[in-house]
Amino acid sequence: MSSKGLSNRIKLSSYDDMFSAEENSGSVNEEAKADGQIVEIPLSELHSFENHPFRVVDDDSMDELVESIKEYGVLVPAIARPRAEGGYELISGHRRKHASERAGKDTMPVIVRDCDNDEAVVIMVDANIQREDILISERAKAYQMKYEAMKHQGKANGISLEQMSEEAGESRKTIQRLICIASLDERLLAMVDDKRMGLRQGVDLSFISKEQQEVVYDVISEMNVSISQEQSARIKEASRKGYLNAEFLRDFLSEKKPKPRKVVFNQKKLDNYFTSDMSNEDIEELIVKLLDEWKEKGEPR
Repeated sequence: MSSKGLSNRIKLSSYDDMFSAEENSGSVNEEAKADGQIVEIPLSELHSFENHPFRVVDDDSMDELVESIKEYGVLVPAIARPRAEGGYELISGHRRKHASERAGKDTMPVIVRDCDNDEAVVIMVDANIQREDILISERAKAYQMKYEAMKHQGKANGISLEQMSEEAGESRKTIQRLICIASLDERLLAMVDDKRMGLRQGVDLSFISKEQQEVVYDVISEMNVSISQEQSARIKEASRKGYLNAEFLRDFLSEKKPKPRKVVFNQKKLDNYFTSDMSNEDIEELIVKLLDEWKEKGEPR
């Protein structure tokens, strides 16, 4: 969903509504809440979105947000929906809620929307996915959640990916890979976040079972090695053919790769044997021909 699409979901009655949140939370009526107005809701009534994929971290950015809220309040309202068990489920605004708590606030401005699970997931992902500080694992889990939500809404797989690509400004292939690694063992996913494993290696490992992923993590941690894309493809193949286990991994990852051989001839030496009008290709061809003849004669190596 583009930012335009998101704004269409969160319509306010007028421009004044954005800056006229009720100061007394006790005076807020249920009709106002149901209409998508901005209302002040006690922080204690705001609950985290189920399986929310984005971290809320006390870093420098959070410290700045806390100071801003202390001075100006929450400038951008959060989005929440009513919970059947009481209170409200935050769709967007988890960082603002945490910063408000640290700033000593009791309430925060919230737009209350009555939406189903799939609509809520789409809004939640679109409101966060463009942040610059999110991890690869967070993007992966968010895209997976949105992809499943769009499928529930009746959109075919190809249409979902194409739409997600356009809205997020990422290639369809990248989004596909991120959705794949969302199912990785959390420890392997952390290795992708830490750049100890590439995205494509993560995609290969996402095709093997959870139990085998645990074995892979244990072995590469024990051996203190990283795996190349060629190795991850081989691990995926071993899983498919049924011989992937810890012993295979230890042997396979211990293999010494032969160093590529490169022979460089001294130009002066070559000039003693080849005329100046011969090209490099001519020289190479003649050398190989002479070596073949030498080999056929059975000369000792």
